[in-house]
Amino acid sequence: MTYVVIPMPQPALTIWYNTRCPVCDAGINWQMSKLLPLLRSGTIVFRDINQEPSALGSFGADVNDVRRRLHAVDAEGQLVVGADVAIAIWRMTPGEAWLAKLCGNPVMLPVTRLAYNRFADALFAWNRWRGRW
Repeated sequence: MTYVVIPMPQPALTIWYNTRCPVCDAGINWQMSKLLPLLRSGTIVFRDINQEPSALGSFGADVNDVRRRLHAVDAEGQLVVGADVAIAIWRMTPGEAWLAKLCGNPVMLPVTRLAYNRFADALFAWNRWRGRW
C-alpha cells in the first residue's frame, strides 16, 4: 500500500497567548467564537504558551514574553508581537476590519502600541502578583 502525504498549508496566523491569565483567556475565547470558520480551516490557530513554553525560542522569545504580550507567527514565518497581533486578528475577524484600520493606520499605530504595551505591562504585573504562572 502506498501512502501519499499531502502537505498542510501554513496557517496565516498562529497566535500564542497565556491561558492562565483570565483576561487574556476570556478575550481570546471571545475572539475565537467569531473566527470559527477560520479556526476550522486551519487559517488561524491559537496556542497556549504554557503548554509549549519553548515554542518561540528560535525567535528569542520565552514564556514570560508571551505572558506579557501576544505573539504570533505569520504565514511567512515572521514573528508579530503585541498590538500588531491584535490588529492582525481584527483584520481577519468578520466585522472588525474597521478596528484594524483605525488602530493600525500610520497615525494611530504608535498610540495603539503604547496603550497596548502599558495595559499588557499592568496585566502581567497583576497576574504575577496573583501567582498565575
